[in-house]
Amino acid sequence: MATMHLRIGDLVWGKLGRYPPWPGKVVSPPKDLKKPRGKKCHFVKFFGTEDHAWIKVEQLKPYHPHKEEMIKINKGKRFQQAVDAVEDFLKKKEKQGGKEQSSEGKGDSKGKKTPTKPLKILEEDDEDLSALKDPSEKPASSMEPISKRLKIVEEDTGSTSIQAADSTAINGSIIPTDKRIGFLGLGLMGSGIVSNLLKMGHVVTVWNRTAEKCDLFIQEGARLGRTPAEVVSMCDITFSCVSDPKAARDLVLGPSGVLQGIRPGKCYVEMSTLDPETITELSQVISSRGGRFLEAPVAGSQQVSNEGMLVILAAGDRTVYEDCSSCFQAMGKTSFFLGEAGNAAKMMLILNMVQGSFMATIAEGLTLAQATGQSQHTFLDILSQGQMASTFVDQKCQNILQGNFKPDYYLKHIQKDLRLAISMGDTANHPTPMAAAANEVYKRAKALDQSDNDMSAVYRAYIH
Repeated sequence: MATMHLRIGDLVWGKLGRYPPWPGKVVSPPKDLKKPRGKKCHFVKFFGTEDHAWIKVEQLKPYHPHKEEMIKINKGKRFQQAVDAVEDFLKKKEKQGGKEQSSEGKGDSKGKKTPTKPLKILEEDDEDLSALKDPSEKPASSMEPISKRLKIVEEDTGSTSIQAADSTAINGSIIPTDKRIGFLGLGLMGSGIVSNLLKMGHVVTVWNRTAEKCDLFIQEGARLGRTPAEVVSMCDITFSCVSDPKAARDLVLGPSGVLQGIRPGKCYVEMSTLDPETITELSQVISSRGGRFLEAPVAGSQQVSNEGMLVILAAGDRTVYEDCSSCFQAMGKTSFFLGEAGNAAKMMLILNMVQGSFMATIAEGLTLAQATGQSQHTFLDILSQGQMASTFVDQKCQNILQGNFKPDYYLKHIQKDLRLAISMGDTANHPTPMAAAANEVYKRAKALDQSDNDMSAVYRAYIH
């Protein structure tokens, strides 16, 4: 990628800690505030707040080229107000003939400094939420009906999209449910989900096949369940997020499994990406014990999970979906209710089929560029300025060029999803030739011992 040169006054998107990118402006730091050692960064003022922060260069993007992309991924009220503040700033600047007039650190006509409010200076890992939150905004009462706390949009298909009016910490407080929450599976996705549930005040009991993974969450305030059955019996709503259909069945039907802890009224939410047939089977066995079932697979990656910005696709018992509202607000930026159990599995497999096929095509393009004597970096620069530009493309290509295949979404899991999507196409007698071709490339990558690397390691299937 070409080096980005920023100057004082430039508008940017700055990413602070685990929060989504936020609009800001590069400004001069106070004279007595030194730049953090060993960091290439700029001092940024966030719009819609009175706060400033040092932001690493790699966490900054120019405002205008990425505006449309950022607006699509963040629909929060406070975020929209911040974007409006940027637009107002630009209009005023245009009226002034392009000359920015700011009272920050400048004297008046007599050389006296204009008094300003004390500034809250944040580092990137600062957990103080005030940086991206309106301090005057009061949390909604926990007694308000869900329709008051959520924006509900009915679609022509009959599905429902629920977007939290204040779905993340930057958009206001989440009122955690008083129901006891259980969580089974602390892998790449589950770990981020549980962390956000705890941060937003939920009471969570955890279990993992490898018990050591629970230790960190116990330190953060989670409770420990000895078996899946014990977690379900202790909790009102239990979530599960495991690797594949076999793991999901074993968790429910195996020794000391979920089914042994299910009682009438207990809720079970399957968040794993599974095939529709497995979802139907699990729904039936849970319901047979008087339990209430919801599937809720998530679209995203480890990073997105850590940031609490997943997209949640839910189907099954609508009342469970509503009971999970504060949990979904904590873990995701939006959620969709898609009707009867199995529909979310189908939609998720289609989404992952497209993503997996796209990743294979990107890798093919990078290797073809190299094989024909073209610069891979230039290819990426051109790609990032076109219609296919996205955070996904930028991050995956950068990782490939750096040889960094640390898993954000396991290659073995995207190959599993492609396989399940192809099988679903067979059942529907619908052709999936692109997915089938991509699946063969991922199988080749797995044969090269890339299963536990990131999905972008499919690149290595083309160079070996």
